[in-house]
Amino acid sequence: MRTLIFILAGLLLVGIAMWLATPAKRRAVAAVFSVGWLVAVLWNLRTGMSHGYSLQEELPIQALIYAVPVATGAWLAWKATKH
Repeated sequence: MRTLIFILAGLLLVGIAMWLATPAKRRAVAAVFSVGWLVAVLWNLRTGMSHGYSLQEELPIQALIYAVPVATGAWLAWKATKH
């Protein structure tokens, strides 16, 4: 459930960021978002490991939490440059 919440929060944040940005600035916004989201995911990784999960257990989940919103942001930025 926590994984789904994090993915949905990331999608919501990237959606808001892209909506607020002008089409010309969306690539930069996507890059800044990806760095900020990486920090959030690393914090979540540290939290999971402090609760007894191993890196091998956490890493695939955190990769998914990171990849879905960042890929969505990249797609939205790419789509904005096509129009």
